[in-house]
Order: sequence, then C-alpha cells, then structure tokens
Amino acid sequence: MLALTKTTDRAESRDRTGYNKLGIRKTLEFMETERLELIAATIELCEAETRGRAALEACFGARVPTSWPPPVFEPDDVARIRAQLEADPTIGSWTLHYILARPGATAEGRSLVGIAGYTGPPTPEGRVEIGYAIASEHQRRGYATEAVDALVRAAFRDPRVVVVSATTYPTLEPSIGVLTKNGFVRAGSEAADGTIRYVRRRDL
Repeated sequence: MLALTKTTDRAESRDRTGYNKLGIRKTLEFMETERLELIAATIELCEAETRGRAALEACFGARVPTSWPPPVFEPDDVARIRAQLEADPTIGSWTLHYILARPGATAEGRSLVGIAGYTGPPTPEGRVEIGYAIASEHQRRGYATEAVDALVRAAFRDPRVVVVSATTYPTLEPSIGVLTKNGFVRAGSEAADGTIRYVRRRDL
C-alpha cells in the first residue's frame, strides 16, 4: 500500500518524531510503503545533513547508521539539492527523499536506511529520472526495491509522466536487480561514462 501525502495533517501526528524541530512541517511531503517512509528533502534537512548524523537523528527522531552517508551520496549532491530547492520552492516531491524504516522493520528500531528520489520534475517529454542508495548496514533487505516501487507508482500518478528512467553501472548487479524487479528494461548501449540506462514506461 502506498500513500503520497502532503505535510499538513500527517506531520501534525509526527511531532514526537522530531520532524518539526527544524521547521519542516510547512514543506514536508512523504510517501509510505509497507515498511518505509520516504521523506522529501527540504532546505532544513540539507542543513542538517551538513551538520552530521546527530543533527539528522534529532530531525527525524530515528537512528542514523554510522556509515552515513550511503555510497554515491556526496556533499556536492547535498549542495545541488539545496540549490534546486532554493531555486524552485514548489518542487514538492520531485526531489531526493530520505528512506526511513519503521520500528519493527529493523532490529535497531526506527532507522534512516538510505536515499531515493527524483532528479527533478517531469521534462516536457514526460520523462523523470530516479536514483537510490542504501547505507551499507541496511543493504540486501529489499529496501531499495520497495523505495523504487514507491517512486514509480507516485510518478505515474502524474499524467504528465510517460517514462521513468535510471542509470547504473553494468557491474552493479544488485542495482540492476532493483530495477528489473520493478519492471525496468535496459535501453540503448553503454554510455561514454560507462553507465547503462534502464526505463520503465507507463502501462497502457
């Protein structure tokens, strides 16, 4: 089951988790799956990211793994996302999301387990691109597959979207597995940077 909900009512019920400590309530958007919550990035969360794990833990009311940030999520990514949010405050859910596992989904209790999201809103051609990464402590538990499924379902609820795409490397078999489990197929040959593209088209 998946729900895409704007901040107002749901955030009120999550005061105790710490979401509102950085004034997130007015901008927070999130998705829910059976085991996960996907929390859209905000400027406040980007600021917390630069301050480190303790700031993120206070913000989410959740454990942040010692390996944080996950692979490929670099400081320049945080800066890019913050600039994107500052340039377009109406971007809503078309951005990075933090993946939190509910209590009971992990032995550690409520935990920040990774990131997943969109590189931006749909293009004029109806394309959106996604990316994802899971912290090493939480890999091989199906979280990436579940998060990507949520992203795809949410994207196709927007009538503008006709295709969702993602890039990965041919050597990253677990990443390819996440995409193929979600109905993505390879599109085209290997790019100059060594990446390969997978796409999932809207069902007719």
